[in-house]
Amino acid sequence: MIKTSKTRGGLEDRFGFPRGDMARMLRSAGPLPTPAELRLLEILWRLGEGTIDEILEASDEVPSPNYKTVQTILRIMEGKKLVTHRVNGRAFVFRPRVQREEVNRLSVRSLLARHFSGSPADLLLNLLEDERIDGAELKAMEDMIHRYRQEKQGAQKNRNR
Repeated sequence: MIKTSKTRGGLEDRFGFPRGDMARMLRSAGPLPTPAELRLLEILWRLGEGTIDEILEASDEVPSPNYKTVQTILRIMEGKKLVTHRVNGRAFVFRPRVQREEVNRLSVRSLLARHFSGSPADLLLNLLEDERIDGAELKAMEDMIHRYRQEKQGAQKNRNR
């Protein structure tokens, strides 16, 4: 049985997972990488592409991840369409199929849906209430919001012409 509650972002099941429009948006955007997959994506974004040996060499983990484990994770990531490969001799050369920005955007959307009922304002308020944000960083955030608002207004004016 699914118990639902009404929230700003839509309906949630009894476990707090989003239902309705927000859930459809998150599913259609593709799967979020697991922490292990994200570590491999970070390496591939840095390298551009690489064999398993090159990925292991570029890893800053101590001890280095197991070859077979990385191979298995990359195969799973191919199934999720996060990476692809080409054959070079006997080696598979992997490269990311997703951009860092796509993964970041999807992660933020997921965070909003799961923890803030889909409300960007609630997320921002939570960030602002965090004592670790100093005055300089707060000023930088204000400037970013101001620039974004000006760019958005300029784009709307251009569309209305």
